[in-house]
Amino acid sequence: MDATMLEQEKRQWAMFLHLSTLAGYVVPIVGLVAPILIWQLKKDQLPGLDAHGKVVANWVISSLIYLLFFGVLSIVLIGLPFLFLLLALGLIYPIIGAVKANDGEVWSYPLSLTIFR
Repeated sequence: MDATMLEQEKRQWAMFLHLSTLAGYVVPIVGLVAPILIWQLKKDQLPGLDAHGKVVANWVISSLIYLLFFGVLSIVLIGLPFLFLLLALGLIYPIIGAVKANDGEVWSYPLSLTIFR
């Protein structure tokens, strides 16, 4: 496979990797498992995909932490607006990440904790 085709395939899989988190809005556990599976299965075949996988994994873990924190805060109603914000960011960030990945750029999600470097 030539370099151009390899780059195009990497961009395509990186885009799928970012968008796979949106599957969690249809089937909750799939949004957590699918990005990790894509990352782990394709990172050795496609150089550069590892960076996208780390960005997405950081966001998935960060959003779970935020969900728990804001869920507890929602008991006293303070967390409800933040839960809605987290829902919106969970839709917006993967789309932006997918568009940037398709352009060949690695985009780190704002507010994402850096767990994987």
